[in-house]
Amino acid sequence: MPKPSASSTPSAPLASPAPSAPSARGRGDALRGLSPRLTLAILVVLPVAVAVGLLVLAVESSWAPMGNLDRSIADTLHTRALGHPAWVRAMADVSNIGSPTVMRVGTGLLAVVLWLRRARRLALWIAATMIGGAVIDEVLKTVVDRARPAFAHPVATAPGASFPSGHAFTATLGAGVVLLTVLPLLPRRGRALAWLLAVLVPLAVGYSRLALGVHWTSDVVGGWLLGIGLLTGTTAAFETWRREHALPEVHPIFDGAAPEESERATHAEAGAEAHARD
Repeated sequence: MPKPSASSTPSAPLASPAPSAPSARGRGDALRGLSPRLTLAILVVLPVAVAVGLLVLAVESSWAPMGNLDRSIADTLHTRALGHPAWVRAMADVSNIGSPTVMRVGTGLLAVVLWLRRARRLALWIAATMIGGAVIDEVLKTVVDRARPAFAHPVATAPGASFPSGHAFTATLGAGVVLLTVLPLLPRRGRALAWLLAVLVPLAVGYSRLALGVHWTSDVVGGWLLGIGLLTGTTAAFETWRREHALPEVHPIFDGAAPEESERATHAEAGAEAHARD
């Protein structure tokens, strides 16, 4: 009987090489390749959402350490306010200027002006951000239903539930949308000043609510966090929409939300003025 040839003998299958672990350089390239909107979501929105969730949990469970800190700060500021009526009036003025009504009306007028000057995407982003803030504020106030600070001799009163501070929340949103609208129109030094003002406005408004004794510290901190989180989230969503429509990629921290729209609105104003002179 003839022996089988070597070529007729079935060969064992070759083992495929095991996939190699990604190199440190590859991981670094992947991280650098993340879009600005995804980076914003990872670095800002998620931590803010966790922080707000923990605050709500602490309020709902009447967590003693936070409650004691809130009460201590409220009593200290109230004692100071009782002996300084001029200070109380100044804080009331800051609170009134930075109220949700003023902020919403002001940003609403800005959105209307932008819409009329054909910067409509920017106008819609402002409207969506401010309306979203109003809805979130009302929902959380209803769900949490926290009582405001109470004093034997209050220097100010406020209606409704305490958490979150609507003043701090809306002032953060209002300052943020104005900042990201005007940022592309400013020189480098002007941008730094604009950022400083956008930070100081909600800080001052939030502090005024504490000084007047109408909010707990955790209410104001919650309002600030919500404002930062929502503003970052809507900005990231806006940038996603821009990329899907093949618009130039921007970095909102430096360039604003929609540089071409801000410039279009400004050019429309300049054109209208030139036409009026003619």
